[in-house]
Amino acid sequence: MVRRRLKPEELDLWNQVARTAERLNPPAREPIADVMAKKKPKAAEPKPIASFTLGAVSTATREVHDVLPELRDRLRSAALQMDAKSYKTMQRGKIKPEGRIDLHGMSVAEAHPALISFILMSQASGKRLVLVITGKGGKRGEPGTFTPQRMGALKRQVPMWLTMSPVSSAILQVTESHIRHGGAGAYYVYLRRAR
Repeated sequence: MVRRRLKPEELDLWNQVARTAERLNPPAREPIADVMAKKKPKAAEPKPIASFTLGAVSTATREVHDVLPELRDRLRSAALQMDAKSYKTMQRGKIKPEGRIDLHGMSVAEAHPALISFILMSQASGKRLVLVITGKGGKRGEPGTFTPQRMGALKRQVPMWLTMSPVSSAILQVTESHIRHGGAGAYYVYLRRAR
């Protein structure tokens, strides 16, 4: 929807009404007339440097600057390789997975070979849709730590492993599963037909 500009008479009427109203809270914004009159924004003032005492715990919040978009967004924006109707049915959780592997409790070193053998054996046995359960990842990091820590190693690694050789040639589509099959803690892997 396109917003239109206020006419001068509408602005005058609004200012008359605003003058007669009582404020419940202190003004958080400037009146509309002042905003309309401004042409150039003021230059941002530098943030004052907080004092720090050796041995004290920082109370500042960390800003996260992540170069990659969220995993969910990357999976959704991936090109559709399978039939669109089957994809929509799968997204709604209407197709029952023919096989599943649960990687909970495994280390990255244990999970990688287990996933590769599961995918290749599933394709060889003629399965089309399998479920890979990774879990959502535990919460790490304590207040006052400054090292960057991302949650859920398997949740991040599994989609990357599925795009690498030798399993990439066996896979048509990878997407987050429906809530009835695990939601954000699991992935649907739609396999190619075995040749």
